[in-house]
Amino acid sequence: MPAFVESATLLFVLLNPFLLSIYLLDLVQKLTPGSLAKVLSRAALISLLAFSAFAVAGDAIFARVLHVRFAAFQIFGGVLFLVIAVRFVQLGVGAIGSLRGETRHLAGAIAMPFMIGPGTIGASIVIGSRLSAVLAVAAVAAGLAATVATVFVLKLLHDYVKERNEPLVERYIEIVGRASALFIGTISVEMILQGVDLWLGRA
Repeated sequence: MPAFVESATLLFVLLNPFLLSIYLLDLVQKLTPGSLAKVLSRAALISLLAFSAFAVAGDAIFARVLHVRFAAFQIFGGVLFLVIAVRFVQLGVGAIGSLRGETRHLAGAIAMPFMIGPGTIGASIVIGSRLSAVLAVAAVAAGLAATVATVFVLKLLHDYVKERNEPLVERYIEIVGRASALFIGTISVEMILQGVDLWLGRA
């Protein structure tokens, strides 16, 4: 089933568990493996419901239910990530914690905007156009499961290395966190530009 594997891989690549682990660095540092696994699983479940809806219904959700254009969602998503990037530059890893809000809402805050975004929703729509409804939902679930598993493995690697050289790990995390802000900011601007292009193309 090449289409199934390609679809699951597409979502996995766009979710980008390596970049996601950067977004969640403060949680990777603070939470136990078990607690992080529970939070990530709940966030993945929320994302699965959203992605499945778009895989089955397509972009008609924007036009017929929400009465907005996908371009508007894409532009807002870009602006939101641009704010995150600027905060990353200013505050480093602690930036995301201040933006995420209260601890009891972690799953929802991880799901949106770090998992549910213009890129992953667009991928869900594409997956729905390639596969039947059942296979589309299964492909989305497989992509999410692989993402959660990868972030969890990265958490275990972080804890293993930190026990042996904590000062070095702390410096590395701070440097990587701030450096990733440049990448996040670049993606944010690209999302805004793509949204503007899409809007102008349909105007």
